[in-house]
Amino acid sequence: MKLLGLADRNLKEISRDPISMILGLLMPIFILFLFASINKRVPLDIFTPELLTPGVIVFGYSFFIMFAATLLAKDRQSAFLIRLYTTPLRPTDYILSYILPFFPLLFLQTVVCFVAGLLMGATFTNLGAALVIFLLLGTTCISVGVLMGAVLTIGQVSAVGSLLITIISLLSGAWMDLKMVGGIFEQIGYYMPFAHAVDAARAVLKGGSLGEASSALLFLGGYALTTTTLAVIAFRSTMRKQ
Repeated sequence: MKLLGLADRNLKEISRDPISMILGLLMPIFILFLFASINKRVPLDIFTPELLTPGVIVFGYSFFIMFAATLLAKDRQSAFLIRLYTTPLRPTDYILSYILPFFPLLFLQTVVCFVAGLLMGATFTNLGAALVIFLLLGTTCISVGVLMGAVLTIGQVSAVGSLLITIISLLSGAWMDLKMVGGIFEQIGYYMPFAHAVDAARAVLKGGSLGEASSALLFLGGYALTTTTLAVIAFRSTMRKQ
Protein backbone atom coordinates (compact mmCIF):
# COMPACT_ATOMS: atom_id res chain seq x y z
CA MET A 1 0.00 0.00 0.00
CA LYS A 2 2.88 2.36 0.77
CA LEU A 3 4.21 1.66 -2.74
CA LEU A 4 0.89 2.69 -4.29
CA GLY A 5 0.76 5.77 -2.09
CA LEU A 6 4.21 6.86 -3.27
CA ALA A 7 3.28 6.08 -6.88
CA ASP A 8 0.17 8.26 -6.50
CA ARG A 9 2.30 11.07 -5.08
CA ASN A 10 4.71 10.79 -8.02
CA LEU A 11 1.82 10.93 -10.48
CA LYS A 12 0.68 14.15 -8.83
CA GLU A 13 4.21 15.54 -9.10
CA ILE A 14 4.22 14.75 -12.81
CA SER A 15 0.90 16.54 -13.26
CA ARG A 16 2.35 19.68 -11.68
CA ASP A 17 4.39 20.27 -14.83
CA PRO A 18 1.66 19.98 -17.47
CA ILE A 19 3.47 22.06 -20.09
CA SER A 20 6.39 19.63 -20.34
CA MET A 21 4.07 16.65 -20.49
CA ILE A 22 1.81 18.24 -23.11
CA LEU A 23 4.81 19.17 -25.26
CA GLY A 24 6.17 15.65 -24.87
CA LEU A 25 2.83 14.18 -25.93
CA LEU A 26 2.29 16.57 -28.84
CA MET A 27 5.82 16.55 -30.27
CA PRO A 28 5.43 13.10 -31.88
CA ILE A 29 2.12 14.19 -33.42
CA PHE A 30 3.77 17.26 -34.91
CA ILE A 31 6.57 15.12 -36.33
CA LEU A 32 4.06 12.65 -37.74
CA PHE A 33 2.20 15.34 -39.66
CA LEU A 34 5.47 17.04 -40.70
CA PHE A 35 6.89 13.93 -42.36
CA ALA A 36 3.50 13.08 -43.85
CA SER A 37 3.51 16.51 -45.47
CA ILE A 38 7.02 15.89 -46.81
CA ASN A 39 5.84 12.54 -48.17
CA LYS A 40 3.21 14.29 -50.28
CA ARG A 41 5.95 16.25 -52.07
CA VAL A 42 8.71 13.64 -52.02
CA PRO A 43 7.04 10.21 -51.79
CA LEU A 44 9.10 7.75 -49.75
CA ASP A 45 7.86 4.43 -48.39
CA ILE A 46 9.25 5.10 -44.92
CA PHE A 47 7.18 8.30 -44.67
CA THR A 48 3.87 6.54 -45.27
CA PRO A 49 1.58 6.65 -42.21
CA GLU A 50 1.75 2.85 -41.75
CA LEU A 51 5.55 2.90 -41.36
CA LEU A 52 5.94 6.34 -39.84
CA THR A 53 3.44 5.93 -36.98
CA PRO A 54 5.28 3.17 -35.06
CA GLY A 55 8.57 4.98 -35.61
CA VAL A 56 7.18 8.20 -34.17
CA ILE A 57 5.73 6.30 -31.19
CA VAL A 58 9.16 4.85 -30.42
CA PHE A 59 10.80 8.26 -30.74
CA GLY A 60 8.16 9.78 -28.48
CA TYR A 61 9.07 7.29 -25.76
CA SER A 62 12.55 8.81 -25.58
CA PHE A 63 11.09 11.87 -23.85
CA PHE A 64 9.98 9.68 -20.96
CA ILE A 65 13.63 8.97 -20.21
CA MET A 66 14.06 12.65 -19.43
CA PHE A 67 10.78 12.93 -17.51
CA ALA A 68 11.53 9.95 -15.23
CA ALA A 69 15.13 11.01 -14.66
CA THR A 70 14.15 14.57 -13.78
CA LEU A 71 11.49 13.47 -11.29
CA LEU A 72 13.83 11.20 -9.33
CA ALA A 73 16.82 13.56 -9.53
CA LYS A 74 14.71 16.37 -8.07
CA ASP A 75 13.56 14.17 -5.20
CA ARG A 76 17.15 13.08 -4.54
CA GLN A 77 18.33 16.67 -4.27
CA SER A 78 15.53 17.53 -1.84
CA ALA A 79 14.92 16.05 1.59
CA PHE A 80 11.95 14.06 0.33
CA LEU A 81 13.73 10.77 -0.35
CA ILE A 82 15.79 11.02 2.83
CA ARG A 83 12.57 11.10 4.83
CA LEU A 84 11.24 8.15 2.85
CA TYR A 85 14.28 6.05 3.73
CA THR A 86 12.85 5.69 7.23
CA THR A 87 9.85 3.77 5.82
CA PRO A 88 9.93 -0.04 5.36
CA LEU A 89 9.92 0.23 1.55
CA ARG A 90 12.52 -1.80 -0.35
CA PRO A 91 14.61 -0.38 -3.24
CA THR A 92 12.41 -2.36 -5.65
CA ASP A 93 9.32 -0.65 -4.19
CA TYR A 94 10.87 2.78 -4.68
CA ILE A 95 11.77 2.02 -8.29
CA LEU A 96 8.30 0.68 -9.08
CA SER A 97 6.72 3.77 -7.53
CA TYR A 98 8.68 5.90 -10.01
CA ILE A 99 8.03 3.61 -13.00
CA LEU A 100 4.30 2.88 -12.69
CA PRO A 101 2.97 6.50 -12.88
CA PHE A 102 4.38 6.92 -16.38
CA PHE A 103 2.51 4.00 -17.96
CA PRO A 104 -0.83 5.84 -18.30
CA LEU A 105 1.03 8.63 -20.11
CA LEU A 106 2.82 6.14 -22.36
CA PHE A 107 -0.50 4.52 -23.22
CA LEU A 108 -2.11 7.90 -23.90
CA GLN A 109 0.69 8.97 -26.23
CA THR A 110 0.52 5.64 -28.06
CA VAL A 111 -3.24 5.88 -28.57
CA VAL A 112 -3.01 9.49 -29.76
CA CYS A 113 -0.32 8.56 -32.30
CA PHE A 114 -2.37 5.64 -33.61
CA VAL A 115 -5.44 7.86 -33.94
CA ALA A 116 -3.37 10.44 -35.82
CA GLY A 117 -2.05 7.72 -38.12
CA LEU A 118 -5.56 6.45 -38.82
CA LEU A 119 -6.74 9.98 -39.60
CA MET A 120 -3.90 10.22 -42.12
CA GLY A 121 -5.17 7.12 -43.89
CA ALA A 122 -3.12 4.36 -42.28
CA THR A 123 -4.52 0.88 -41.77
CA PHE A 124 -3.25 -1.24 -38.89
CA THR A 125 -3.72 -4.84 -37.81
CA ASN A 126 -2.66 -6.64 -34.63
CA LEU A 127 -2.73 -3.52 -32.48
CA GLY A 128 -2.63 -5.70 -29.38
CA ALA A 129 0.63 -7.31 -30.50
CA ALA A 130 2.12 -3.88 -31.19
CA LEU A 131 1.12 -2.72 -27.71
CA VAL A 132 3.09 -5.60 -26.18
CA ILE A 133 6.17 -4.45 -28.07
CA PHE A 134 5.64 -0.84 -27.03
CA LEU A 135 5.09 -1.90 -23.40
CA LEU A 136 8.48 -3.60 -23.27
CA LEU A 137 10.21 -0.61 -24.85
CA GLY A 138 8.34 1.82 -22.59
CA THR A 139 9.50 -0.12 -19.54
CA THR A 140 13.07 0.15 -20.78
CA CYS A 141 12.82 3.91 -21.39
CA ILE A 142 11.33 4.64 -17.99
CA SER A 143 13.85 2.37 -16.26
CA VAL A 144 16.73 4.11 -18.03
CA GLY A 145 15.31 7.42 -16.83
CA VAL A 146 15.04 6.17 -13.25
CA LEU A 147 18.59 4.81 -13.48
CA MET A 148 19.83 8.21 -14.61
CA GLY A 149 17.85 9.96 -11.89
CA ALA A 150 19.41 7.68 -9.28
CA VAL A 151 23.00 8.59 -10.18
CA LEU A 152 22.94 12.00 -11.92
CA THR A 153 22.19 15.55 -10.85
CA ILE A 154 19.50 17.67 -12.48
CA GLY A 155 22.06 19.40 -14.69
CA GLN A 156 23.61 16.11 -15.75
CA VAL A 157 20.18 14.62 -16.45
CA SER A 158 19.41 17.49 -18.82
CA ALA A 159 22.67 17.05 -20.75
CA VAL A 160 22.65 13.24 -20.93
CA GLY A 161 18.91 13.11 -21.62
CA SER A 162 19.19 15.53 -24.55
CA LEU A 163 22.06 13.46 -25.97
CA LEU A 164 20.04 10.25 -25.68
CA ILE A 165 17.01 11.80 -27.41
CA THR A 166 19.25 12.91 -30.29
CA ILE A 167 20.85 9.47 -30.59
CA ILE A 168 17.46 7.75 -30.55
CA SER A 169 16.08 10.10 -33.20
CA LEU A 170 19.01 9.30 -35.50
CA LEU A 171 19.60 5.60 -34.83
CA SER A 172 16.16 4.17 -34.06
CA GLY A 173 15.18 3.74 -37.70
CA ALA A 174 12.08 5.82 -37.03
CA TRP A 175 12.42 7.88 -40.21
CA MET A 176 15.43 6.42 -41.97
CA ASP A 177 16.28 2.85 -42.89
CA LEU A 178 19.33 1.87 -40.85
CA LYS A 179 20.23 -0.74 -43.46
CA MET A 180 20.68 2.10 -45.95
CA VAL A 181 22.93 3.91 -43.46
CA GLY A 182 24.95 0.76 -42.89
CA GLY A 183 28.34 0.47 -41.23
CA ILE A 184 28.98 1.20 -37.60
CA PHE A 185 25.87 3.37 -37.28
CA GLU A 186 23.63 0.45 -38.23
CA GLN A 187 25.47 -1.76 -35.75
CA ILE A 188 25.11 0.78 -32.93
CA GLY A 189 21.44 1.23 -33.77
CA TYR A 190 20.75 -2.49 -33.45
CA TYR A 191 22.74 -2.78 -30.22
CA MET A 192 20.00 -0.60 -28.72
CA PRO A 193 16.36 -1.67 -28.37
CA PHE A 194 14.72 1.12 -30.35
CA ALA A 195 15.36 -0.11 -33.90
CA HIS A 196 14.24 -3.60 -32.89
CA ALA A 197 11.00 -2.15 -31.52
CA VAL A 198 10.40 -0.12 -34.69
CA ASP A 199 10.98 -3.11 -36.98
CA ALA A 200 8.88 -5.49 -34.87
CA ALA A 201 6.00 -3.03 -34.50
CA ARG A 202 5.93 -2.34 -38.24
CA ALA A 203 5.89 -6.07 -38.94
CA VAL A 204 2.98 -6.91 -36.63
CA LEU A 205 1.00 -3.85 -37.69
CA LYS A 206 1.23 -5.16 -41.26
CA GLY A 207 -0.33 -8.43 -40.16
CA GLY A 208 2.58 -10.35 -38.67
CA SER A 209 2.28 -12.26 -35.41
CA LEU A 210 4.15 -11.95 -32.13
CA GLY A 211 5.63 -15.36 -32.86
CA GLU A 212 7.30 -13.96 -35.96
CA ALA A 213 8.71 -11.15 -33.83
CA SER A 214 9.90 -13.49 -31.06
CA SER A 215 13.58 -12.58 -31.41
CA ALA A 216 12.76 -8.88 -31.07
CA LEU A 217 10.51 -9.62 -28.08
CA LEU A 218 13.30 -11.52 -26.34
CA PHE A 219 15.73 -8.70 -27.05
CA LEU A 220 13.31 -6.05 -25.78
CA GLY A 221 12.36 -8.15 -22.75
CA GLY A 222 16.02 -8.61 -21.89
CA TYR A 223 16.60 -4.87 -22.12
CA ALA A 224 13.57 -4.13 -19.93
CA LEU A 225 14.67 -6.62 -17.27
CA THR A 226 18.30 -5.47 -17.34
CA THR A 227 17.58 -1.75 -17.13
CA THR A 228 15.04 -2.22 -14.33
CA THR A 229 17.52 -4.35 -12.38
CA LEU A 230 20.27 -1.77 -12.86
CA ALA A 231 17.90 0.96 -11.68
CA VAL A 232 17.21 -0.99 -8.48
CA ILE A 233 20.94 -1.56 -7.88
CA ALA A 234 21.75 2.11 -8.51
CA PHE A 235 18.97 3.25 -6.18
CA ARG A 236 20.14 0.86 -3.44
CA SER A 237 23.65 2.28 -3.78
CA THR A 238 22.28 5.83 -3.51
CA MET A 239 20.35 4.90 -0.36
CA ARG A 240 23.50 3.60 1.30
CA LYS A 241 25.47 6.73 0.45
CA GLN A 242 22.78 9.01 1.88
